[in-house]
Amino acid sequence: MGTSVGVGYSLLKSPADAGREAAQQALEQGNIRKPDFVFAFATVGYNQQLLINSIRAATQDAPLSGCSGEGIITRGMAAETNFGVCVMAIASDELRFTNVTQKELGMGFEAAGARLAEQVQPLLAPDTIACFVFVDGLVFDFDPFREGFEKALHLEKPLPLFGGLAADNWTTGKTFQYHNEQVFSEGVSCVIMSGSGNIAWGVNHGCIPVGTGRTITRSKGNIIYEIDGLPALDALKDYVENGSGSQWNKITLNLCLGFKTPDFLKRDYGEFIIRYMMDKNDAEGYVTIQSDVKEGTELWLMRRDKELMRDGLQAISHQIRAQLGGHRPKFVLHFECMGRGKVVYREQEKIDLLNSLQEDVGEVPWIGFYSYGEIGPVSDFNCIHNFTAVVAAVY
Repeated sequence: MGTSVGVGYSLLKSPADAGREAAQQALEQGNIRKPDFVFAFATVGYNQQLLINSIRAATQDAPLSGCSGEGIITRGMAAETNFGVCVMAIASDELRFTNVTQKELGMGFEAAGARLAEQVQPLLAPDTIACFVFVDGLVFDFDPFREGFEKALHLEKPLPLFGGLAADNWTTGKTFQYHNEQVFSEGVSCVIMSGSGNIAWGVNHGCIPVGTGRTITRSKGNIIYEIDGLPALDALKDYVENGSGSQWNKITLNLCLGFKTPDFLKRDYGEFIIRYMMDKNDAEGYVTIQSDVKEGTELWLMRRDKELMRDGLQAISHQIRAQLGGHRPKFVLHFECMGRGKVVYREQEKIDLLNSLQEDVGEVPWIGFYSYGEIGPVSDFNCIHNFTAVVAAVY
């Protein structure tokens, strides 16, 4: 049989109708009667439970994983709207998919990573290829999670992690993760992929520094309290003054933080690792990012550059094609930062860039979403990214 894959989407506003339409399109495109596995991504205008119930019914209760996003991505289509859902249906006798979940991230990220690893460990096999994770983007701290996960797995080489942080259309209220019939928040939906296959991927951000370097003088975990001896918000006041509510969202979609890339990652990634300021505290003057940072670390204010982003997408396709070595991908999963969509590109410009990337990689089933953070390895080291595109081609 090999591997059959189909993708469908819907922009209907009824969750029952939208889920059914997207799922049926996916089954028809892949010529699949009953899928072995389903990926699903949707925006938050829907009643999420009704939407997932509809997809599950249309796919005969096939195992399902996914999450909410700021927008959805399929071949030739990228919809950043409150009502959008995309579904990928897979039937294969070459690849195996097993999904697990870990909830209550707020109880401790390192412990959550270790607990997830305990579920993943019995599912690993010599032919395990990668792990896909879809995580609540409002509460996540990647570094302790990865440390707990990888330490508990006891592998000689880290299991490659790909995925994205669930989003909620900039409202920063609640994101959703999907696991079979369950819809929940503050958790992880995880998929282990094994079998006869491999994965090629590319990662690129396209941001440039603004001004000179600064130094973090007080921090704890993923919270930056002081920069150059000043409360972080005071140190950034020329850029974030009066930034509250939706205004803060607009500011942080155009302004991010850059940290020097460790030497062992620089060749494959570039000079700066980008971090999104996911939250702030006006009373105490601190900002929060999605990974840990140490006191004494240098940082730079960064902004997006459209030309670098365009060039970066070409670099991603070149990276993937080089790894494919002539093989044709079975399907592609695409995790794109919400700060690289309609907030920077006109609609047709955005679609043209997506089409160019997809044509370079090949005519294959393609699904993804706009996220609050992207996960993908650099030089075999699992990383979280911001203002970045992560594209993974399974072949």
